Amino acid sequence: MKLKAKCRRVLCFMLALVMLIPTLSASAVNFKPVSSLDNDGKPVELKLRSKACIILDIETGDPIYSLNADKELPIATMNMLMTCLLIVEKYQDVQSLKAASASAGTEAYDELYDKGAPTADIQPNEKVTYYDLLCAMILQSSCEAANITAINLGGSLAGFTKMMNERAKELGMTHTKFSSAHGFFTSGNYSSCGDLAILSRYIIEHSNIIKDICALSEHKMDKTDSHPDGTMIYNNNVLVNSASLYYYPNVKGLKTATTNEAGRCCASYANIEGTGYIVVTLGAPLEKLAEDAAKGEGDPDSVYSQDYIYYSLIDHINIYNWCKRFLVQSDFLVPESEIRDVKVMYGDKDYANLRAKTGYSRMWPTYVKVDDVQREITVKDNIVAPVEVGDVLGEMKLTYGGEVIATLELVSTTKVQRSDFAAKLEVAKSYFSSKVFFITLIIILVMIALYTVIHIIRINQKYLKKNAEDHNDN
Repeated sequence: MKLKAKCRRVLCFMLALVMLIPTLSASAVNFKPVSSLDNDGKPVELKLRSKACIILDIETGDPIYSLNADKELPIATMNMLMTCLLIVEKYQDVQSLKAASASAGTEAYDELYDKGAPTADIQPNEKVTYYDLLCAMILQSSCEAANITAINLGGSLAGFTKMMNERAKELGMTHTKFSSAHGFFTSGNYSSCGDLAILSRYIIEHSNIIKDICALSEHKMDKTDSHPDGTMIYNNNVLVNSASLYYYPNVKGLKTATTNEAGRCCASYANIEGTGYIVVTLGAPLEKLAEDAAKGEGDPDSVYSQDYIYYSLIDHINIYNWCKRFLVQSDFLVPESEIRDVKVMYGDKDYANLRAKTGYSRMWPTYVKVDDVQREITVKDNIVAPVEVGDVLGEMKLTYGGEVIATLELVSTTKVQRSDFAAKLEVAKSYFSSKVFFITLIIILVMIALYTVIHIIRINQKYLKKNAEDHNDN
C-alpha cells in the first residue's frame, strides 16, 4: 500500500509539472534575425555575438527565435532573478519590503572575500531593508545582498539554494541548477536561455515591484549606521540609462551579469510597436574583438570606440531593431471562420460544420509569406449523434517549413440530435455493406447453387430411370 501511495504521489507531481510547463515549446518555427534586406530583397542574417539566445513573445509565450536555447551554460549572477522572486513572493508589496530588514554576519561574506564579487558595500551585521536588498541585486548584482537574503529566508545558504531549485522545478525550468543565491561561482550552477526566459516572463507577469526596480538607472539605499548618508547604486543594465551610448528607450529591464566563465549575459524586455518581447542572451565576449577596433576609429562617438564593449547589450539592441523593422502581427486563422463539414451518424442531420475554436495570430517576419503556412486537418472517425455546438470533433495543424507552429481544436457549429429512424437506417446500411452480410450472401448463393445442382441431378436421375424402365418394357 505504501508503494502504491508513493507511486500516486510521483504521478501527481509529474502531472503538475506537465501543467506548469509553459508554452515556450508550443511553437517550433525559428526565424533568424536579420540586419537588412539586400538589393534582391533577400534577408541579410544578423550576426550575434552571444553563444545562446532566445526571443519570446511575452503575451503568447511563443519563441520567435532561439539559438542553443536549451544548452546548459554558466549564467553568472542571473541567479539573482530567482532570489529576488522569492523575496517578493514573501513580501508582496513595497511597504512590507521597506518595513522588513535583514542582516548577516561573516557567514554571508566568507566565500566572497578576495574573489572580485560585485558588491553594494553592505557591511556585516548592517541592517538593510528587503527593498534595498532587491535594488542592490537587480541593479548592481550585489553578492552579499544575495547571501544576506539566503540566510534570512532560507535559514542558511544551502537551505535557500534548495528553495531556489524547488521553485525552478515548479516553474518548469528543466535545464537549471542553482548552487548559490548569487551565482557568481560557476561550480554546479547553470541554466539556459529558455529557462531564464520562463523565469523572466513569470516575473514580468507577476511582479510589478521587480519590474519597477529594473527600470531604474540608479537608486539611493536608506541610511544605516554603517552608511549614515545612504549608499548610491547604479544599474549595470545601461540599456535603461538615457545617458548611456547603449540606451534603448523601449527597454524596461531586466538584468545583466558578467563573469570570466559566463561571459556577458543579459535578460531584457521591451515593448515594440505594441508587442512585448523578452530577449535572453548568454556567453557574449568579454574582450573587444579585433574586427571592431576599426569601427571605433571611424566613429569616435560610437560604442566601438570604448575600451570595453558590452556585446550582450549590442545583441539586444540589434534584436529589438529587427523586431521593430521586420516583425508584424499576422493573422493565420480568423475566429469564427468555417473550416469544413464532417459526417455524423444516427442524427437528424448527416453532417456538422466545423470551425476553429479560436483564431490564431503571431509575430511574423514581413519577408516571409504568410501563404507559405500549410494547414493539415484531421477529424474524428465515426462521429455519432447527438452533437452539441462546441463539441471538439477534430484539429488543425499549422505548419511552416515542416515545423508545427500551432495546433487548433476544431469544434462543431451545428447541433445534431439523435434520430432513431436514422439510427435504424444507418444500422441497416451498415449491415448490407458489412463483411457479415457479404459472407451470408455468399453462403446463401452457394446453398442455392448446391440445391439447384442437386435438384438437376435428381431430375436427371429420374429421367434416366424412366428411360431405363421404358426400355425394359419394350
